[in-house]
This record gives sequence, C-alpha cells and structure tokens, in this order.
Amino acid sequence: MAKLIGLVLVRHGETTGESSIRYHGINDVELSKLGRAQAEAARLALEGEEFDELFASPLSRARETARIILPGRPIRLVEDFREVNFGRWEGLTQEEIADRDPELYDEWRTNPRIFGYPGGDSRSEFLTRVGRGLRGLLAGGATHPLVVAHKGVIRALAAELLGEELAGGEPELGAILRLEPRPGEGWRITGD
Repeated sequence: MAKLIGLVLVRHGETTGESSIRYHGINDVELSKLGRAQAEAARLALEGEEFDELFASPLSRARETARIILPGRPIRLVEDFREVNFGRWEGLTQEEIADRDPELYDEWRTNPRIFGYPGGDSRSEFLTRVGRGLRGLLAGGATHPLVVAHKGVIRALAAELLGEELAGGEPELGAILRLEPRPGEGWRITGD
C-alpha cells in the first residue's frame, strides 16, 4: 500500500447564501462571485502541486470549488464529508439563532462538544461520520490527496489528526490547510 506523504484541506469559498455569516450545513448553496474568486486564489496557490486524488463533499459549494482548483480532474464525492446538519438553525446568523432560541443558544455556547443541533446532528454523530470518511480516505491508498470540504468538516479532520482543535474561526473561506504525517510524532500543520 502507498504511504501518505501529505494531506491538503481546502474550505469552499463564499456562497450565495452568505456562508461567512450564516450557518449553512446541509443547505445546498452555490458559490458566489466572491467564492469563485476565492477558489481561483486557492487554485493559484496550489498550482504545480501534484495531487493523486481529489475528494470533496457532495454539496455544490465544495464540488464547484474542487472543479475550479483542479479543473478536469475526477472528483470522489464523500458523503461523510458533508457539513453538520444545523437543523432548524440552517441558514440563520448567530444573532438570529440567539434571538429565536436563547436557551439553546446559551447551551450551545457553553457545551459545544456535546451539543445537538435542534432537528439536526449531534456533535458525536457528526464527528463519527467525519471520522468514518477520514478512515476511508487513509485506507484508500492515496499518497497526496486534496480534500475540499466545509469549515466544520475540516476542523473535525484536523482535530482527529493533530489531536487538538484549530484556533478560533479557522479555516476561513477559501483557506488551505496542509497536514503531513511525521513518523513517530503524529501529524503536524506545514507552511506553504
């Protein structure tokens, strides 16, 4: 079996649904003009890098970002890399959630690791799903794959591999995160 030398994660770009301020999980919103420009910037930043496999969430914002970054390449859509289902909070801003569901909002902010979105995924369901997708990717034999997905998915993948959470709001829309395995040391984030 081939040995994985690195993993590159890219968050999709901004959407017509304003993903920079709204919680879109299972909502299938497309890239905006700005989002396509962010995907193009990621393409330029990754230009010349050889990827042996391209994975993406099946949601259109991730698929379109993947097509812009590696045009013409086949994309392996991974259901397990769909964003978390925010339930009745889909499409709302943080302020709208706080106004509509103040008690649940406070619980979410106080206990995010065990929170279940009303009518959506629990944290444990989401992490189990993303972990299953990661195990499938790692077992698949790719040596240098590119994964285009969502903020929550990338944060979950990074936490699983690194053993710690990414800082604050990372990754931003269109951001690139490079990870590499270090024999006997686990995974680490590498620079550009």
